[in-house]
Amino acid sequence: MPFGNTHNKLKMNYSSDQEFPDLTKHNNHMAKILTPEIYSNLRDKETPSGFTLDDVIQTGIDNPGHPFIMTVGCVAGDEETYEVFKELLDPVIEDRHGGYKPSDKHKTDINPDNLQGGDDLDPNYVLSSRVRTGRSVRGFCLPPHCSRGERRAIEDLSIQSLDVLDGDLKGTYYALKNMTDEEQQQLIDDHFLFDKPVSPLLLASGMARDWPDGRGIWHNEGKTFLVWVNEEDHLRVISMQKGGNMKEVFNRFCTGLTKIESLFKDRGHEFMWNEHLGYVLTCPSNLGTGLRAGVHVKIPNLSKHESFGEVLKRLRLQKRGTGGVDTAAVGGVFDISNADRLGFSEVELVQMVVDGVRLMVDMEKRLEAGQAIDDLMPEQK
Repeated sequence: MPFGNTHNKLKMNYSSDQEFPDLTKHNNHMAKILTPEIYSNLRDKETPSGFTLDDVIQTGIDNPGHPFIMTVGCVAGDEETYEVFKELLDPVIEDRHGGYKPSDKHKTDINPDNLQGGDDLDPNYVLSSRVRTGRSVRGFCLPPHCSRGERRAIEDLSIQSLDVLDGDLKGTYYALKNMTDEEQQQLIDDHFLFDKPVSPLLLASGMARDWPDGRGIWHNEGKTFLVWVNEEDHLRVISMQKGGNMKEVFNRFCTGLTKIESLFKDRGHEFMWNEHLGYVLTCPSNLGTGLRAGVHVKIPNLSKHESFGEVLKRLRLQKRGTGGVDTAAVGGVFDISNADRLGFSEVELVQMVVDGVRLMVDMEKRLEAGQAIDDLMPEQK
């Protein structure tokens, strides 16, 4: 392949061994998979837009890993990254997504009628519900690699498309660069807006370049349907509301997402998707559905119970503090969401959350009453 990337060409003056990164203290999927042989095989390759192996792995080199959460350690710069560097990325994907093989095919289902229940989660325990996903626009580089012009073109395309939404989905776009600090902070505090990128993972990936140029948030009047533009992905689509009616949240999510995809197609742009990876996104952890369905649920007793970790594992769910990945739970309130993204459909993942959270609330009520929960322990999903 001809060299488009001059810096990459200069690296070829040094042997593969001289260029191979020191990963001895690293705990991420990339570091686990990358060998001197794979590095040697891939280091002179690049995608048509000039994204190289070193661009793919830089964030995982600069960030050895999280002590409690194994990070991925690599990103894509464009849709072709997953094909050009598949020798590294296929095993990373298999490792991160529970054995999802290069021959596996992903299934998509965004028909909300296929969700069973979900409108009956107890609002005394389930404080809020949300479903989010990402989408990438075909023909543009992804946020770690896009140019200023590309980023602004995606913003313009998003504004034109979202402006057409009507009814409950009718809303307004707010460019980050036009917001006051107070407006930004209020939206962040309300869990509506993404933080300024201070995370070393994002900074090392190149996603914060030219901040805040070309970034913004669109939301409907009720702030129950939101689209982030040019954060980690081209688009992040979010449906959310107070209480435990996940069925309503998922219905709005599916309806809005389908309309947005149709509006982009009307303008000659489709989303990145293929049979194997599903929806293609910047981070390999978000491939497939890209979907995270989560609730803020109050479970002070269950969260202290010795079997809490095992319950989550068997239900294929994960916990966070309500402020995000690195935050602690306050007052026994946790953000509980699906652990999987790839290999399950959207409906299946939301169903796991609905069924799992309903069971966890039943367990919490038992523990409140001083009763045992052994008979409620779920089978491994």
